[in-house]
Amino acid sequence: MISGSVGKTSTKDAVAVALSTRFLVRKSEKSFNSEFGVPFTIFGVESPWGNPLAWYSVMKSALGLLLLPNHYPNMLVLEVGADRPGDLARMLRIATPNVVVITRLPEIPVHVEAYASPEAVREEEFSPAYALAVDAPLVIPSDDQYALDNAVRTPARTILYGTSNNAVVRISNVDFFESEGKVVGMIAKAIISGESRDIIVRGSVGRTQVLPPAAALATAYALEIPSSEALTALEKYEPPPGRGRLFSGKNGSVIIDDSYNASPAAVEESLTTLKTFPHAKRRIAILGDMLELGRYSVMEHERIGALADRSADMVVAVGIRARAFAATPRVGEALWFGNSQEAATALVDIVRVGDVVLVKGSQSIRTERIVEALLADPSDAVRLVRQEDKWKQKS
Repeated sequence: MISGSVGKTSTKDAVAVALSTRFLVRKSEKSFNSEFGVPFTIFGVESPWGNPLAWYSVMKSALGLLLLPNHYPNMLVLEVGADRPGDLARMLRIATPNVVVITRLPEIPVHVEAYASPEAVREEEFSPAYALAVDAPLVIPSDDQYALDNAVRTPARTILYGTSNNAVVRISNVDFFESEGKVVGMIAKAIISGESRDIIVRGSVGRTQVLPPAAALATAYALEIPSSEALTALEKYEPPPGRGRLFSGKNGSVIIDDSYNASPAAVEESLTTLKTFPHAKRRIAILGDMLELGRYSVMEHERIGALADRSADMVVAVGIRARAFAATPRVGEALWFGNSQEAATALVDIVRVGDVVLVKGSQSIRTERIVEALLADPSDAVRLVRQEDKWKQKS
């Protein structure tokens, strides 16, 4: 079971790949991590949305599970997420974990507006660990103090991944991975049981891109899968859409598509990636509203606005809350648009050769529309987030 505030879907995908060498694996599709998404994964069906016939198919699959249990996978990799207090408690009544993997638990997590405090969000996101049996594996980031402090309250066997010296899977030398003078991904050293191996993640950029494979290697270690075997499997790992994915942009630009969602911690990491991206002539940060921050919204938008000013030559703000990004006293140029469609129309004529363009925003801001407008090859649109008809039909 995968839980945490940032990086759950990428970690779920990486864990599923690493475990596939020894198990018949079924994983949560996309980011289906709700009290509906988890049962859909258990039944092995797609989300029926509002289609009555599709709901009938779900019922048939549930019945088939009872009648044909021998055809069921022997490993489920479930992503779980909380939008409201009590969400994870309800999911833990549906599925009890044998292994829990925790991703980052930041200072100001997403969905905090629905909770009494950031601490309450982090407590809920960590709660699957309390459901583990004695000595069951709990895989946590060695660089997250909250996860470390709470791990001592569980009966689980803690396995660490991250940059700390005491991590079972220790990551170092994280850098951009280049081929023929172009950035094509990320590379890092992973030290496991005293042996150093390379982790290469292709197609996406950012220091956080190497953490899902590290978590997957730690999970494989917990289940006694040789690291060499897991590393070979992870060569097939591909980060999900909208998570730092690289695309060729119009007019010779490069796009970093981080349009899946946005929280302060995730935007901060993305801006660091933009600031350090090699060979850039101009760095453009296109940033949409960060939603569900409640009373922390104004403070965090102002803080990220100042950080964006230090990280980019041009900041493009999209949405009412994001106006703070453009209003911050600036060294570079700033633009503001009310929505993604307006921004997409205007930016086509602004990007140029050598530009590196970061695109990030909360889901309902739909910043993938900006990415789509800036693609050099329109056929790449199928690799973006929210391309299903149901999403396309939404305004």
